[in-house]
Amino acid sequence: MEDKKILLDNIDKIHTTEMGIDRIKRNLKIDTADVVEYCKNKVLDKNCNIYKQGKNWYCEVENTKITINSYSYTIITAHIVK
Repeated sequence: MEDKKILLDNIDKIHTTEMGIDRIKRNLKIDTADVVEYCKNKVLDKNCNIYKQGKNWYCEVENTKITINSYSYTIITAHIVK
């Protein structure tokens, strides 16, 4: 539960790269102008299951799984969970 609080306390640090934006849009089949904001809203969802494994946080909500690096707060990727 502590990991979740750390991530939520640092929600403003979450960002991604240009390549990350393209990858997330492609993987989630979304056409959102602000991908980072989209992902932050998913992470902030009260039903979001946040857990840390190794150097990454995984945020699962609805049918989406978002991977965030725990040191840099970079969104690495996101996938639709089948």
